Amino acid sequence: MPSWTEFLDLARAPDSIPDGAGRHGDSRWAGASWDEALELAAAGWTRALPEVDVGIAALRERSGDGLRSTTLLPCWDVTGGEVDVGAYLSGVPECMVDAVPSWTSARGRVVTFLVPASCSHTVAHRTIRNRGIALAALCTAIIEAGHSVEIWSGFSARVGRERFSAVAKVIPAGEPLDVGRLLFAMAHPAMLRRLWFGVWDSSARRSAALLKRSRYGIPHPSRAEDLAEDIADPYVFPNLDRHDTRWATLDSARTWCEDLFRGLGLLN
Repeated sequence: MPSWTEFLDLARAPDSIPDGAGRHGDSRWAGASWDEALELAAAGWTRALPEVDVGIAALRERSGDGLRSTTLLPCWDVTGGEVDVGAYLSGVPECMVDAVPSWTSARGRVVTFLVPASCSHTVAHRTIRNRGIALAALCTAIIEAGHSVEIWSGFSARVGRERFSAVAKVIPAGEPLDVGRLLFAMAHPAMLRRLWFGVWDSSARRSAALLKRSRYGIPHPSRAEDLAEDIADPYVFPNLDRHDTRWATLDSARTWCEDLFRGLGLLN
């Protein structure tokens, strides 16, 4: 699915099987009802991102001055020009929105991330949130520094000897970063437990029935080859695991992501 719109269209498509977990699963385990998940996917999930103290100045020097354009991006805080009604009703203190000018560089490195959504049913919501919020914070930092980031969400699972795999582009390279969409897709459990299940529920009847009967299979690592052949050197994140201490806290998740970004040459 080469765009977020196409992903949502498939998630919303009529189920080919009865009682698919996308629409009919348990809301507490999924983190949201079906309608809430669709609303968050369309409007974005509002969360305050932690401040990231990394080598931004040096990164800007490497990016070059190149061609730049100014875009207006939403910024949430306790004060601002307009109220975000959804955030206000949810009790989020940072419920006021201002349009903030942001420079976008036409030059610089393009980095592709494939982030698996598949995980065990025992993985806690906080584990999913920690990884996603840390990733969003770092991506925001390197985009502000002039690099382009392309982010894909992947579903990969095994049922017996069969592997089921699909990918969806969440954030395209070279466009202003939609932080709300990124946070929902990377950090909200309903991305997998509602919308990805919904995509498979609307797939060919045999595949949909097999996956639903097997509780959507055993989570399997995503692979670089799941993406199109013209995507060069994508970095594939590891699957979430409840025993993995990397995502136990937001601080440990940030530390792991910062180490990764430094290893990729994106940070000092």
